[in-house]
Amino acid sequence: MNLWVDDVQPPPDGWAWARTSVGAIDALCFGMVRRLSLAHDLSGNDTARPIIRWMCENSVWPQEIRVHSANPVGAAWLNKMIDRCKPGTC
Repeated sequence: MNLWVDDVQPPPDGWAWARTSVGAIDALCFGMVRRLSLAHDLSGNDTARPIIRWMCENSVWPQEIRVHSANPVGAAWLNKMIDRCKPGTC
C-alpha cells in the first residue's frame, strides 16, 4: 500500500489518504505500507512527528519514505529523524 499523509493536498492516484497522525499510525500498524509520503503540518496542532516517533519506537519502516511538506523547518525535522532512526543507520 502507498500511504499519503496530508490534511489538505489530495493523494496521487493509487495512494491511500490519511489526514491525521492517528490515521497514519493506524494504517502503519497493519504492516502493509510500502511507500509513505508525509506532509509535516496536519490539522490543528497535529503534525507528522508522532508518526516518525511511533515508527522509531516500533521499528516499522516502509521501503520508501519521502517528505512532501511545504514547511521547510518541519520537513528538515522529519528527514533528520528518518535518517537517524531508520534501519541500517546505527
